[in-house]
Amino acid sequence: MSAPLLRTRAELAAHLARLRATGAVRRVVLANGCFDLVHVGHARYLAEARARGDCLVVALNTDESVRGLKGPGRPLVTLEERAEVVAALRCVDFVTSFGEPTLEATLRALRPDVHAKGTDYTKASVPEAAIDAELGIEIAICGDAKTRSSSALAVELARTSSASPAAVPSSASPRAEPSTASRSAEPPAVEPPAVEPTTAEPTTADTTA
Repeated sequence: MSAPLLRTRAELAAHLARLRATGAVRRVVLANGCFDLVHVGHARYLAEARARGDCLVVALNTDESVRGLKGPGRPLVTLEERAEVVAALRCVDFVTSFGEPTLEATLRALRPDVHAKGTDYTKASVPEAAIDAELGIEIAICGDAKTRSSSALAVELARTSSASPAAVPSSASPRAEPSTASRSAEPPAVEPPAVEPTTAEPTTADTTA
């Protein structure tokens, strides 16, 4: 049976301890976020984070946490499905979740070597910078410029879905049946003329018999 896609922090902490003890893992990187609608910015952030070590753990905000951060109607994708999508990325090794306002409890439980954050942060503005310093965790700013977001995608999807259906290609429309008026304008069918039977003239043989 395959390992669960979404592990609790306690389960993952114990598993990482075993991997570290055997030398299978030497440098653990922790990334975190909502990852509600995964886009290329997420992929680039996680790929660069993975390059900072040999094991990448992604901590996802729980559904309740996302709702508190983003507002009613979010997340659009449940925690279990978000975990499945993120775990499918080849740069990701493990996925866990957290419901607290900050990542402090997760950092203390997992003790990563690197704490990866996106380019919307600086090392000084990371909310858990003091905890990272206390635990000896390196902060790494990863990914490209933050020009994309799940929130912007959600707004665009809502706008597109509410647009007029006039843009639907005509080939997708059902073929129209001819109207009654069109059918009545067709010329009536012409009956062939009746053929009168002919009487054969008697032959000479008949008359002389």
